[in-house]
Amino acid sequence: MTTSKSLEINETDEASEQPDLLIVDDDEIFCDVLARAMTKRGFNVYTTHTIDDALAQAETVSPEYAIVDLKLASESGLVMVEKLKVLDPGTRIVMLTGYASIATAVEAIKLGATHYLAKPVDADEIMAAFERTNGDAETPISANPLSVNRLEWEYIQRILAENDNNISVTARILNMHRRTLQRKLAKKPHRE
Repeated sequence: MTTSKSLEINETDEASEQPDLLIVDDDEIFCDVLARAMTKRGFNVYTTHTIDDALAQAETVSPEYAIVDLKLASESGLVMVEKLKVLDPGTRIVMLTGYASIATAVEAIKLGATHYLAKPVDADEIMAAFERTNGDAETPISANPLSVNRLEWEYIQRILAENDNNISVTARILNMHRRTLQRKLAKKPHRE
């Protein structure tokens, strides 16, 4: 478990007035870069790389804000979203992912995430996501339909989410060999 705080903040009383932010991502370099950027934006930042470490940190700190990656090694960040909301329903959570899908976005929001962003993402986009309280009716609608590959990816993600991310059950439902499903899941879909 890593804790990132600037030395200036630790030496002043202002640190207690700044909101706590928990970053949960298994990419340590990304965590460090994001932690520095968010510290500059006025947060006391704590970084962790596993759900167990993040839960221990959240119980100690009770962060007002959290950034959670969807895929944490072999664990799902959706579990972390749900557990953070149980610990403190007021925590504003932004879920990040390099594997964006409609199914996981819907589940993240249902479980209590404030917003869902696809990587790559910068600190300003995350700050804007924390501030969002309503949907945006002016969001542009794409003129291009999803590709067949993207539709397949979305469908697989939905079935996988409905089965608690159980690959064997999902493969049976899709009438697909488990290894074939694992290969399809390992491929990152093209952004549409």
